[in-house]
This record gives sequence, structure tokens and C-alpha cells, in this order.
Amino acid sequence: MFRIYDISMTIEPAMPVYKNKESKMPKITNVACHEGGEAVYESRLDLDAHVGTHVDAPLHMLKDGDAIETIGLEQLVGMARVADLTHCAEAVTRDDLEPLGLQRNDWVLMKTRNSYADAFEPDFAYLREDGARYLIELGVRGVGTDALGIERGQIGYPTHRALFRNNIVVVEGLRLKDVAAGSYFMVVAPLKLAGVEAAPARAFLIGGI
Repeated sequence: MFRIYDISMTIEPAMPVYKNKESKMPKITNVACHEGGEAVYESRLDLDAHVGTHVDAPLHMLKDGDAIETIGLEQLVGMARVADLTHCAEAVTRDDLEPLGLQRNDWVLMKTRNSYADAFEPDFAYLREDGARYLIELGVRGVGTDALGIERGQIGYPTHRALFRNNIVVVEGLRLKDVAAGSYFMVVAPLKLAGVEAAPARAFLIGGI
């Protein structure tokens, strides 16, 4: 019997956002309601491209990088490995990744202590540059993290830049608390936007197939 795991963050006004910046908080405004005499209920959304669970495109960190529409759905659908890295207190490093037996073309979803946090934590666990270099050497297809950023405190954003320059897709803001380590069928569906550096996404895993 298969099971579906929703690994997306819920978009709502009080949700965690990067560095708790008010400018990044989503705004949901009611513009028509039944109580006001209208026949319909309608809302307007004001969202940061990096709100909640989202896909980053190379343009985010590379001046001449590709925008979000260049990432095809075929790159975001398929088998993925959830890796239990909850023991990583500070960062995910090469030494943490080497024992996992990852293979070329794998999609790697890093389950860290971040999945258990209900609010943004400035000291979130991140993918250190040497860990990113290891994934590049392996030739993985993509990497997902349960933090709102895949790196922090690294001058020049080497993790982002190295992954993008090697055509590795980056997904941030996953929620993996209720997902055990193992292999799953993954679907990540970003909003169909054009010309921007990221897009919010609905993401889920299917186990037992």
C-alpha cells in the first residue's frame, strides 16, 4: 500500500521565513467576500519567490544564470533518497555524506534537525562547500534541504554557486519530519513562472511503490 508524504511548508501569513524578515512574509488579502455583498470570495497573494518550499534557479546566484522556467518537470520528478542527517549539529559535510552510498543521478533530500523546528533558526544546519563538492563529484541530479537556505555564513555563496554551475537542481524549505530515510518517488511542482530566480513549489513523496 503506497503512502503520500506532503513535504511542503504551508503558506500563511505567520509562517517561518528566511531571517524572519518582514519583507519576506506572505500577504494574503481578501478582495471580495460574501459578507460584503459580493457573489464570490476572492483573495490576492503577495509572495516572495523564495517563500516556504521552493526551487532555486541558477539566476539566483549567477549573473548570467538561467531563470526558473529552464528547469523542466522531468528534472523534478522521479526517485529520490531521503538521507538521515539529523546528527549534523552545524553543517552537512563530505564526511557525513560519504557513508550514505549515494550514486550518480541520485536525487538527495537532506533530513536534518531543521525539519523539527517550527520557527526560523539562524543557526540552521546547512550544506557546507566540501559536501556540495562531493555531490558534484558523484554527479547527483538534485539536492533538497529542510532549511530555508542551503547554506549560511559562507563568503561568496560557494555551495549555491558550485551546485548551479554543475546543473544540480536545488530545492529548499522541505519538511521531512515524518519521513524515514529511504527511497521514494518524488514530485516537486514549482509555480509556472518565467524570468525569475525561484518559484514556490508543492512537493510530495510517495512511498511503498
